[in-house]
Amino acid sequence: MTLIENNDHKAKSILNTLYPRTGNAWRIGITGPPGAGKSTLVEKLAMECVKHNLSVGIVCIDPTSPFSGGAILGDRVRMSSLFLDPKVFIRSMATRGSLGGIAKATKQMCDLLDAFKKDIIIIETIGVGQVELDVAGIAFTTIVVLVPEAGDSIQTMKAGLMEIADIFVVNKSDRDGADKMVMEIQSILEMKDFDRIPVVLKTIGTEGKGVTDLYKSILEHKDYLKVTNKIKQRMQSTIQTEITEIVQEHIDKQVWRNPKIKLALNRFIDNIINGRQTPYHAADKIYAIWKKLGRKI
Repeated sequence: MTLIENNDHKAKSILNTLYPRTGNAWRIGITGPPGAGKSTLVEKLAMECVKHNLSVGIVCIDPTSPFSGGAILGDRVRMSSLFLDPKVFIRSMATRGSLGGIAKATKQMCDLLDAFKKDIIIIETIGVGQVELDVAGIAFTTIVVLVPEAGDSIQTMKAGLMEIADIFVVNKSDRDGADKMVMEIQSILEMKDFDRIPVVLKTIGTEGKGVTDLYKSILEHKDYLKVTNKIKQRMQSTIQTEITEIVQEHIDKQVWRNPKIKLALNRFIDNIINGRQTPYHAADKIYAIWKKLGRKI
């Protein structure tokens, strides 16, 4: 797992060997703003899965420690009740200040847990930015967790977040405004064109209330995807994205490690700073150099 997170070249051969053993786990993405109680909800959901004799892998995308460069591991501290459960495995991943490779590494981490026969894989993200939209492409069921206080900002919420959710959860629903929040989400969803309108649920994560209903809703969504064969569409999209990213990574390494291109890049940067060239012209020149080298760099 450390090899995957660090993008070590040895990870490729491991993943190649294990990939034929994947395809059995159901992947659940859980996202939402900081403070929504995602970690507590993940903990309770994992416990509900274990009650049904399912094994669970949890991948927590954590902020990066400014000292070690690794994950701060706050999620694992909050999920202490799962530590000794043999059916649950928790892994924290650091963003390391860059979200670009997180989605690919998360997908590979999920493949690894899948190969080791986890029934359910839960991916918890750190917020509601681009990485959350990317991770939703990895999950089969995406859950967006909100709190009653988010009612004022629901109208300005990222359109993409409203589109990716299969299930909305208003957590901490013992607070004022929970019912209003549910109605606001439902009214927004009714104005959109969905094959299946996302379910909106209320939970109190700290007490485990509503978690059984959440578990049932996940199973219902799973059945829906399988009956309609939409699960195949999701898998095709995920695999296409993964292949594209791997190929792009190979090309990037080949291009930017070439000494001729490195030299040209430095020259072009000086030209741009001095107003003699534009970034677009420089990019065209670099592409032309790559073509001239026969793309065998």
